[in-house]
Amino acid sequence: MISIGRTRIGRDSRPFIVAEMSGNHNRSLETALAIVDAAASCGAHALKLQTYTPDTMTLDLSTADFTITDEKSLWKGETLYRLYQKAQTPWEWHQQIFDRCRERGIIGFSTPFDETAVDFLESLDVPCYKVASFELNDLRLLQRIARTRKPVILSTGMASLSELDESVSILRGNGCENLVLLKCTSSYPAPPDFSNLLTIPHMKELYGCEVGLSDHTKGIGTAVAAIALGASVIEKHFTLARADGGVDAEFSAEPGELSSLVIESNSAWQALGTVRYGMLEEERNSIRFRRSLYVSQDMKSGDAFSEANVRCIRPGMGLAPKYIEIILGMRVNRDVARGTPVSWDLVQ
Repeated sequence: MISIGRTRIGRDSRPFIVAEMSGNHNRSLETALAIVDAAASCGAHALKLQTYTPDTMTLDLSTADFTITDEKSLWKGETLYRLYQKAQTPWEWHQQIFDRCRERGIIGFSTPFDETAVDFLESLDVPCYKVASFELNDLRLLQRIARTRKPVILSTGMASLSELDESVSILRGNGCENLVLLKCTSSYPAPPDFSNLLTIPHMKELYGCEVGLSDHTKGIGTAVAAIALGASVIEKHFTLARADGGVDAEFSAEPGELSSLVIESNSAWQALGTVRYGMLEEERNSIRFRRSLYVSQDMKSGDAFSEANVRCIRPGMGLAPKYIEIILGMRVNRDVARGTPVSWDLVQ
């Protein structure tokens, strides 16, 4: 169990839902603020930004190394620099966005992509940090983030176990006491069968920390399944409308989907409960609908119970079905009407 601000994260608290704005503001501050409002209205606990400039991310080149050529990529043909120009959240917007988050009662934080971004976010007193999967191997960045001693949420897409060990060790060794690891598949969008959610309980046991999911699949099914496997945090890209376009729109949730995610993930968490056998108090009225032994034909005093006059049926007011072999052949001690529950006091 950890805390971010006043919000507790862990098995004893409902799932912590993070709406990832990324570049879905489409370079409009008005849209960015509307995304905050929508996320809060949907019941998300937090809204996350990304803090970088094109120049802190890459070089302004169009050579092969700096151009996206993957035929399956949403961004095929873009240079890295142009893509980050389109997707960046201007630093001068951050304060207004975080202020709006506070006004709407949700947590605002960000992913820094270099040390200057950490310094900037520290000046805004963010309550926690997110590390993107692609920066998991930037150990100097991890050191800088950890030394803030604030909670860290680390995505683990593409990371081998040795890489993850190294990153967790760097974070913990430099002052990070509150860590959340997010199972993540770094493809956009990610097919559900690439999610490998069974890694979540393994990761939780291995590192002794809270674990969640950074979800790039379409829909909410994968995220809800993650809750059932112990995820306490769900991060989901969020947009006002996929039809608005944007670099992440295709795999982002719309408000209706985010609302459903909040509701259904909470239901999944509540449903986990504890290891429990036996009747709940809430089931007490239902037990009468179990099967039991009933007289199915009128019987005269002295008649023997037989397959013809005793049946195992609902409701459950008679003897349990397991007694049928004992009852057969015994005789009733009085006249018995059809529909009478069989009980020991009927037996001679």
